[in-house]
Amino acid sequence: MHRSPTAPGLPTGAGHPDATELRVGDDMTVEVALSVMAGADVEYLLLCDGDDERTGSVTRAELVMHRDSSAYTDRVRLRDVLGVPCPLAGPSPVVLQRCKSA
Repeated sequence: MHRSPTAPGLPTGAGHPDATELRVGDDMTVEVALSVMAGADVEYLLLCDGDDERTGSVTRAELVMHRDSSAYTDRVRLRDVLGVPCPLAGPSPVVLQRCKSA
């Protein structure tokens, strides 16, 4: 995890107006990310790849929706849900696909 200065216009942790953003590897599991967010009292994480290049961000609400979906397993990584709409629960399992950058 890395902390970087807060960018203007982005939300910070509750009660921490001068908090810094949390940067995590996109290979972190959803469950671990939710624990990190709870412990750091933040609503979103900035995601970075193996080269420490930013690949996106994810909110706690998005992760909770994915965790509660029928396609969720404890092996789902943040990069697997980045940019993927949350699957709707239904009779057939939905497979989360890894997003490819343009």
